[in-house]
Amino acid sequence: MLEEKLDALAQRMAEHMARPFPPGCRGLSVESQDMVLLDADAYGLVAGVHEGALGERHREGLARLAPVFAKVLPAIEDEYAAEYYTHVRDMTALAAEIESLREK
Repeated sequence: MLEEKLDALAQRMAEHMARPFPPGCRGLSVESQDMVLLDADAYGLVAGVHEGALGERHREGLARLAPVFAKVLPAIEDEYAAEYYTHVRDMTALAAEIESLREK
């Protein structure tokens, strides 16, 4: 089960890297969240999960992303940007699920 989820995560990461970053989000802050940093932080944590178990600090960072996305996503007006960040949110949720499985 863990291997299947890791494969799914790898697929989502590849899809993410193939998508262009929403140009309107460069330098944009939504709900006090820098959108470039949100993307970079999320992908970095997801990549860490894909490589192996995260340390406590990074697990906490991953857990903090869910409420950030819950606040930011409804405030994104651009359709492509909303789709892009929904994909990032889903990718981080899968990474958090993988981390949870590893802790058991």
